[in-house]
This record gives sequence, C-alpha cells and structure tokens, in this order.
Amino acid sequence: MQASEVPRAVAAAVSTASSLGLRADDAIVLQDSNTITLRLLPCDVLARVAPAARQIAQFEVELARRLAASGCPVVALDPRVEPRAHERDGFEITLWTYHERMTPRAPSPADYATALGRLHAGMREIDVPTPRFTDRVERAQQLVANHDDTPALADADRRLLGDTLRDLRQVVGEYGGAEQLLHGEPHPGNVLSTSHGPLFIDLETCCRGPVEFNLAHAPEEVAEHYPGADRDLLRACRILVAAMITTWRWDRRDRLPDGRRLGTEWLSRIRQALDRDGLPGRQGNGPAGP
Repeated sequence: MQASEVPRAVAAAVSTASSLGLRADDAIVLQDSNTITLRLLPCDVLARVAPAARQIAQFEVELARRLAASGCPVVALDPRVEPRAHERDGFEITLWTYHERMTPRAPSPADYATALGRLHAGMREIDVPTPRFTDRVERAQQLVANHDDTPALADADRRLLGDTLRDLRQVVGEYGGAEQLLHGEPHPGNVLSTSHGPLFIDLETCCRGPVEFNLAHAPEEVAEHYPGADRDLLRACRILVAAMITTWRWDRRDRLPDGRRLGTEWLSRIRQALDRDGLPGRQGNGPAGP
C-alpha cells in the first residue's frame, strides 16, 4: 500500500472496529503490502485493510468462514462481529481472530505438511469460482514485458524471467495431474504457529492448480513430509514459483523490505539451477529446482 494511504487505512480500521463496539485505541502495523494488516488494541483483533477497488475481501471472508466451519487450519474471523467485509473511506476492512505467535515462530516441517494436507483436503470439498494458477503466472509475465513496471530489470534478466515463466507455465499447465482449489501462497509468512497448531492466513491469493504449486511455496523440508506429491512436477513448480516471486521484487511498486536485494539473489539461484539441469520440459532434461 502506498505510504500516503497507510494513515487513512489505519484510521478506517480503527473507526470500523469502534463502530462495531470493539474498543480500538491503538493500532500496530504487522504487515504492509498490497493489503495492510493491523493488530487493534485493547480489543485484540486482527484487521486487514485493502483498497475497496480490489473487491476481494468478501470472497476471502466467505472462503475463510467455510473452511473454518469444516475444521480446516485457517485463522477464523472475529466471532464478536458479523462475518463480512466492511467498507469505509475507500477501503475494505475485515476483522479476524488475533493469535499470539508461539515459540519457535516457524512450525516444524512435519506439522507444516500435516496442516497443508488438511487445508488441501478441506479445499477439495469447496466449489467456488477462482482463477487458475496460470492467471497468476500471466500477471508476472505482464510485469516482465512492461519496462515501465520493471524499469530496473536488466535485459538479460528480463529474458531469463520471461522465458522461464512462459515455458514452465506451459509445462506445469499441461502436466495432466489433478487440480483443485489452492491457497496460492502458503509460504512461511502466511502460516502462524499458534496454540492451536499451524494456521494459514491471507486467502486472497486462492487459485486452482496442482497441490505441488502450493508445496513449491513452502520450505523444501515440508515436501518430504507430504505424501503423494509428484517430485518431478514439484521441481518444475519450484522454479516457476521462484521466477514469479523474483518478478514481484522488480515491480517498481513492490514494498517488501530488502526486496531488490532478494530479487537479485533469487535471479542468481534461478540461473544456477537452469545452468545445472536445464529448463524442465526442454529437450528431455529433467525438472530442476533452484
């Protein structure tokens, strides 16, 4: 979110909570990306604030409600207020149950894999209209193709990302495995270690695709505890996901702290992986991961 919008977003969240009978005298920014996440005190509620133009909050609310009702490991909406998106001052505000992070902050690989498996099982039972994972890849391709959006990306790196996104989008998209509803970005930043076990947050990135696309966002050790994953497809998904998240770091609007350094580091990893094993699906080379 643009820095100039953050004070208004915080004020909108505080006003919304107060209007619903929740005392909100203070707001702590926990995460600031395309959506800002706040801890409101002393009511101790987690508020997520997004530009109203995105129109994604109500989808996230409905999906979270259905997943929580079926026992899936997701952060639930705050039970003290009506489960819906609240619109105020050009923002959509949703209110969630706040969980203190446990120590250690990251769940064990086995617990992570078990929670992800439970989430996948619950998502298989839900039929909601969502984009396919290839739509997310296409958005990364558009960033790479638009020099105005990624002005600092060198020509050689632009070709590397463009070719990798194009070719692996086709390889994974035509692999032929089963596809289902996915979280879309179940990386460690979107899983909380709580007293209730690992819980997933941020459902706005949901899409349809193979479970290996989800696993590719998690640490490699997690996949070792996830039964039934196709190892070749997972390696292809890992390098595809690496190309996608590297592209986000070169977007001129990216606000991830230290994002440009990470983008440079990940470009090097992708290049090393391709130099070592070739691009999955080309000339009989096996899939490879960075």
